[in-house]
Order: sequence, then C-alpha cells, then structure tokens
Amino acid sequence: MPPDHAADRNRESEGRSSASLVRDPIDPAAVLARVGGPRDGAVVLFLGTVRDHHDGRAVRGLTYEAYEEMATAVLHELVQGTLEGLREGSVHAVHRLGPLGIGEVAVAVAVSSPHRGPAFEAARLLMEELKRRLPVWKHEYYAEGDSDWVAGVPLVPDSRPGSGK
Repeated sequence: MPPDHAADRNRESEGRSSASLVRDPIDPAAVLARVGGPRDGAVVLFLGTVRDHHDGRAVRGLTYEAYEEMATAVLHELVQGTLEGLREGSVHAVHRLGPLGIGEVAVAVAVSSPHRGPAFEAARLLMEELKRRLPVWKHEYYAEGDSDWVAGVPLVPDSRPGSGK
C-alpha cells in the first residue's frame, strides 16, 4: 500500500494553521497568539481596517455578508495553501462579518516563520488571495445617506510590489 502523503501533510500542519469567520470584534493580540513558536524568528500581522472613504465618497460604515459555509471552506483552503507554501511556521486568518464602523478591524492575517522574508511574502500573498477569492461581500454606507455593494478588486499583476509600476 502506497504511503498516504496527504495524511502526512495534514499531521504536519495540525495546529499550525487556523481560519475563522467571526461576528465579534477582532482582537489583534488573540490573532497573534495563534502563530509563532520557538523556531520562528519572524511574526507578521496584517490588519485590514474600515476606512472613512471609497472612490471619493465619505463612508460611515459597512457590512460584510457571506454564505458562511462556503466562505469558511474557502478561507481554510487559502490558509492551508499558504501554510504549504511557507513550509515552516504557522498561519492564521480571521475575517469579520456583520456591521463594522470606521477604524474597526475587518480582516487579520498573521504568519510566523523562521525568517522575515517568507513571513512577509506569505502574509501578502494570503491577503491578496483573500481579496480575490473569498466569497464575502461588502455593503458600504455613505455619509450622504445612501449605500452600495462594492465590487471586488482583483489583483492586478503590474501593481505588485517590485513590478516597477
């Protein structure tokens, strides 16, 4: 019987990755507590917060909605893929659903690794993939009193750091 490499990978990654959708405020310290270990010399934390403007309009808040079962599965898949690419370290991502005010944390990504380069790159790539693939929809509320669903923003290859544009 051939070895079960998928089972080996699952055992290796057990406890090294986690992902969740939440409705309560995201605590950055709790996100950081999910990553890191004695072999890790780098821990990167990215927080995406609600800003007060979009496309030249004043924003007073927003709501994130999702088909939670599907979004949870995709979030776990993205985190697991990031962990596999990282090889050493740990990865945690959390995305908030429901109403959020200006300045509140909407998404948090934490990555630990023995070295800073892989940790930074893994966090950046995971965030880009979340923006591109996670089935979460944003409904913005504007200062003028109206609201609108915001279209997702795919990663544009020429806008990546180091691309020269």
